[in-house]
Amino acid sequence: MTDKYSEERSYKEQRIREITFIYYSRAEVRKALLEFSKNRESIPRYFESFGKRPDAFQYESDILEQVKKGATSFHCSEELWNDPLELSTNMSRPEFNELRIGWDLLLDIDSKYLEYSKMYAELIVYVLRLHKIENFGIKFSGSKGFHIIIPWKAFPQEIYNQKTKDMFPEWPRIICSYLADIIKPKLSEKIFQDQNLKNLAEKTGRKEDELIIDECVSCHRKASKKVQIQWVCRNCKNIEMVKIETSKRIPKCFECGKQFVEKYRKEILYCEYCSIDALKNPELFNKAQQKTELLIDADLILVAPRHLFRMPYSLHEKTALSSIVLDKNEVKNFQINDAKPLKAKMLNFYPEPIENEARSLLLQALDWNEQKEREEKTVQEKKGNTTTIIKPKSTSKEEYKKITIPNPSDDIFPPQIKLLLKGVAQDGRKRALFILLSFFSTLGVAESEIEKRIYEWNARNYMPLKKGYIQSQLSWYKRNPNRLPPNFNNPIYKELGVDKPDALSMQTKNPINYAIKKYFMMK
Repeated sequence: MTDKYSEERSYKEQRIREITFIYYSRAEVRKALLEFSKNRESIPRYFESFGKRPDAFQYESDILEQVKKGATSFHCSEELWNDPLELSTNMSRPEFNELRIGWDLLLDIDSKYLEYSKMYAELIVYVLRLHKIENFGIKFSGSKGFHIIIPWKAFPQEIYNQKTKDMFPEWPRIICSYLADIIKPKLSEKIFQDQNLKNLAEKTGRKEDELIIDECVSCHRKASKKVQIQWVCRNCKNIEMVKIETSKRIPKCFECGKQFVEKYRKEILYCEYCSIDALKNPELFNKAQQKTELLIDADLILVAPRHLFRMPYSLHEKTALSSIVLDKNEVKNFQINDAKPLKAKMLNFYPEPIENEARSLLLQALDWNEQKEREEKTVQEKKGNTTTIIKPKSTSKEEYKKITIPNPSDDIFPPQIKLLLKGVAQDGRKRALFILLSFFSTLGVAESEIEKRIYEWNARNYMPLKKGYIQSQLSWYKRNPNRLPPNFNNPIYKELGVDKPDALSMQTKNPINYAIKKYFMMK
């Protein structure tokens, strides 16, 4: 075993060293490496071991000197620094923040199967464009994956009174998780356009059952398995009952009182969150049976302090291929032969972005994460059999007794709510939905009226939210009422462009207080 490993290593090392000096002698390759290394910690790799840290390039000649010493590839940081050479493992977080200029969002896609990596990369390109982001780079990793980068300047300098540059690695991780959550179901659909479950099983060497995800299409949460049993009464003959069993107790006939006899049983899927099952709602589960688990190790969370990734046009030790930059519109046409070192054509991996181009992506990712945390806390509270109401971070800490106002008119709504009801003209639809649902449910508006108002509001948005998402939010607020909307001093209203208070809202703390005061004033 050891001899075989040594032989394989020796072959790979010999193969890459034969081309290393010739490849890095190309002036355009060294220029691409040097330009991308600006303000980054840049480290050489000597086949299997990395060079000393911290380190950085100053001149093109530095690269060739390191190649002469045995360097086979070059790696750099996602973070941008005032002076990378001042970095130290002994530094505290405030010291890192002081030295850090910003960070790039780097998405790493890797799979055993290049075709699936290409599908994932295409979907990321599609989703980024949905978020109005066009200036990003994409490159081949050098093996079977891809790297996608969104430059630091595309992000806002500050959000919610927090400096974006200091929110590393937390905010990049949230964005990565958000993108992965969007892409996961789309990837399954894309794979099944060309292949069926049997083909996938044969290709991956897995059983078909291992490729099935038991999840609810509505909320994408994992569904549990229940048993559907058909009972029959032998005494009454024609009386039958189909029931989803949660216990082993045998039911009795409601006519004669004798125990039913089991006719047949089968397993079905049940969503605990939506309280729906495959018996009454087969359409919400049948599609889920056609979804595969991710065959891609889509490590979109390539986010850690001082983490390094392969630089564009650096070689790869295992394949001796170049980490070439691609045209984002030609990912599906990429072939391994395109990455042969001597064929590499120089393209820009780091385009100049439009200011705040990635603002919408960051805001929606933060909204998604906050909602996810609220739902997880609520589930934990329910499991603990407690009745604690968990308010969002942005709400008032004071307890509030719910007051029902029959058929409230828009006249008692604060101007911020009125402006939101006109529809959202840019990013922030989910945050606006959160505010409106909190406002209506706490105010005691009837469920049918809330639903009507929300769907009317959604139709006015520049891009309506999906019906399934709205239904899940309506369902969540039915089970979790009395959640105050954010106070007027919360930055969320300014972010949504509705921070236009009148005299009364400047005297009150929360939209609910405003509505109640206005109601009694008018009454």
